[in-house]
Amino acid sequence: MLEILPTLKQTVQIHNLYANKKLGQHFLLDMNVTKNIARLAAPLEATTVIEIGPGPGGLTRALLSKGAKHVIAVEMDDRFLPPLDDISKAAEGRLSVFHADALKLDIASTAAETNPNTAIKIAANLPYNVGTKLLINWLTASPLFWEQAVLMFQK
Repeated sequence: MLEILPTLKQTVQIHNLYANKKLGQHFLLDMNVTKNIARLAAPLEATTVIEIGPGPGGLTRALLSKGAKHVIAVEMDDRFLPPLDDISKAAEGRLSVFHADALKLDIASTAAETNPNTAIKIAANLPYNVGTKLLINWLTASPLFWEQAVLMFQK
C-alpha cells in the first residue's frame, strides 16, 4: 500500500517541510539512495528496524518496502508527524512512530515492548549533532540489544 503515497518530493511540498540545520537535519530525497541503505540492512523480513530522525520518511519507506517486519521511527520534530502518520497508515501496522528525543528514549526497551522476540537492527541517517552520542550509547549498551547497524553520519 506504500505505492499510494505521494512521492517523497511531493510530501515535502505538501507539508511545507524544510531541513532545520539547528537540529542537524538533512533530507535523503533520492529513493535510490534510501533503497541502497535498506538493502545493506537486509534481510529485514523477521526484523524490527529502529530508525532515528526519519524526517519526511524516505528511509522509512525504503525499509518497509524492503520487507521489514516492523519499523520503529523516533522523531522529535512535530512537523514530520503528519507525513509519518500517512506512511504508518499505508504500512498497515508495520510502523510505530515515537515522538521523542532519541537521546532520552530507552530504545532497547521500546523495541522489545513494541515487537518482542524479534531481531533488532538500526538503520538511520543520523543528525550530525547527536550521531556520535547515539552510536556511543548503542555500542556501550549492556546487553547489546541490536544485531546490525547501518548508519550514515551527516557532515
